[in-house]
Amino acid sequence: METSLILILLLAPFVGFLFNVFFGKSVGKGVSGIVGTLAVVVSFLVTLYFFLQVSGGAEPIKVSLFEWIKLGRFTVDFAILLDQLSLLWLMFVTGIGALIHVYSISYMHDDENFHKFFAYLNLFIFFMITLVTGSNLLVMFIGWEGVGLCSYLLIGFWYKNQDYNDAAKKAFIMNRIGDLGFLVGIFILGSVFTTIDFGEMQAAVMAGNTESYWIGAAALALFIGACGKSAQLPLYTWLPDAMAGPTPVSALIHAATMVTAGIFMVTRLNFVFDLAPQVQNIIAIVGAVTALVAATIGLVQNDIKKVLAYSTVSQLGLMFLALGLGAYEIAVFHVITHAFFKACLFLGSGSVIHALHGEQDMRRMGGLKSVMKITFITFLISSLAIAGIPPFSGFFSKDEILMTAFHHNIGLWAIASLASIMTAFYMFRLLYLTFFKSFRGTDEQKKHLHESPGLITFPLIVLAILAAVGGVISLPGNSWLSHYLAPIFPNAEHTAHAFGTTEYMLMGLAVAGGLIGIGIAYAKYIRGAQVPPEDAQIEGVTKVLYNKYYVDEIYEYLIVKPLNALSLLFKNTLEPALSGLVYGFGKVTNAIGTQGKLLHNGNVGLYLFVFVLGICGILTYLFLG
Repeated sequence: METSLILILLLAPFVGFLFNVFFGKSVGKGVSGIVGTLAVVVSFLVTLYFFLQVSGGAEPIKVSLFEWIKLGRFTVDFAILLDQLSLLWLMFVTGIGALIHVYSISYMHDDENFHKFFAYLNLFIFFMITLVTGSNLLVMFIGWEGVGLCSYLLIGFWYKNQDYNDAAKKAFIMNRIGDLGFLVGIFILGSVFTTIDFGEMQAAVMAGNTESYWIGAAALALFIGACGKSAQLPLYTWLPDAMAGPTPVSALIHAATMVTAGIFMVTRLNFVFDLAPQVQNIIAIVGAVTALVAATIGLVQNDIKKVLAYSTVSQLGLMFLALGLGAYEIAVFHVITHAFFKACLFLGSGSVIHALHGEQDMRRMGGLKSVMKITFITFLISSLAIAGIPPFSGFFSKDEILMTAFHHNIGLWAIASLASIMTAFYMFRLLYLTFFKSFRGTDEQKKHLHESPGLITFPLIVLAILAAVGGVISLPGNSWLSHYLAPIFPNAEHTAHAFGTTEYMLMGLAVAGGLIGIGIAYAKYIRGAQVPPEDAQIEGVTKVLYNKYYVDEIYEYLIVKPLNALSLLFKNTLEPALSGLVYGFGKVTNAIGTQGKLLHNGNVGLYLFVFVLGICGILTYLFLG
């Protein structure tokens, strides 16, 4: 029974993928969208069944489907693990994934490749489920590479635009760089433990059977993999460019699935990273710096989806800060609340773009709150959540991260706090420019302004409610989440804070910082009625931030151009030289054959003469030798 349900959980989205690949076009958009959505809903319902069981005290479920690899003492099973961590992740992967599918039915209705889009979405969910439920690193790696493939397919979905194709290739290649680190980490752990099964590795660590040097090397390599998938410095530039894909793709990648894979992997291997404190320090520093750098870039972006993209990078940085401080359950808490409010924000931006027929520049928006009331209210709730304003969910999770950082490293706390203030500013800059004052678009756009259809607003309402109340899963001093995840983190030290004067002061500072950011945005864009200048008028520090510190240009100069020059050297010089050498041998052989061919002229007398000469030569050699 359990095995059958697990297979349904895993394979339902894959069946949806196959259906849409082979029959989606012929059955029509309505059936295609319904089948694709129901496939994910089925996975969500099965997940909910197991989640309630495990939450009620049942033991985690591990099912080995078959033996995959056996080399001496090293064996790898294709096994599925449903424990507290994987089921928690599956709840928002399948739950939010299902809402995004519902949203996509309306958002993508006019697209000629509607069935293909749903096929890719289903395949994405299938690989994410595989990643989360794998009981060993190799099964996780299948899902890890699968979501990378699907991100490539979805980011470049509108493939007739070459810029979108380039963005897809950039995401794919940059993730491969991180994946090399992930593979090296897998090889090291397999060598150290003679297994890559999570349970067996954790048992070995608990028994003290570890080699600290190699554990540290493995942790660093795995973190490089996490940097690629979860867009941390220096492998973050693919994520903002991933906005090339349709907006539901942005919500799926940025909120609930692919970018959280690195967080999940580090959390799953918490017992490995706990043995490498130096690597944890690196993780915390990289996370804090990433949060600040991405936040500064987000301050001046004018593309509504680009602002949200850099917001995602910044929030992921805060999650890695928590991981580096060993506060794994707090990082997971922020992953969950972020999934709620960021999915709502991306889908809300899609609702705006849908109403404006593709317009994404906030300088061409404004005044939408009166005609798009549901989109506005849900966007406002999620903006308050990400800004860390109580009682919305982001306040609780972000405050936990800042509080933990303060108790470990005041410098990192200051960096994270500054990034949080900037987050509040640029999110309300986005809100004010999009929904307030008068409309700045064209008269034609103004005539057709309207609230989005129900299939778009329904997911927004559900996600806004979750963004508002999601913090209750881990209230200060009474954290259901910490209790639930306790079996995953047997050595956790961060299950609860003892609240005193310092903690209340930190909480007040965090809220004050958020209000300051909102207040500055209000002063500039509501009271001051400012509108960001056109691209040609941007200058100074703003220009540096608008151009994202020219990191892409630096990569182009230091990496892309030298590789292109090297490839041209091979193409234009070495390859012709090698080809000429090979062809030269062929030409010499051909010339010898041509001369030899002249001897074969069909003259029988000549053949007999040569035959006699040969016989004479052989006899002479035999008698005189």
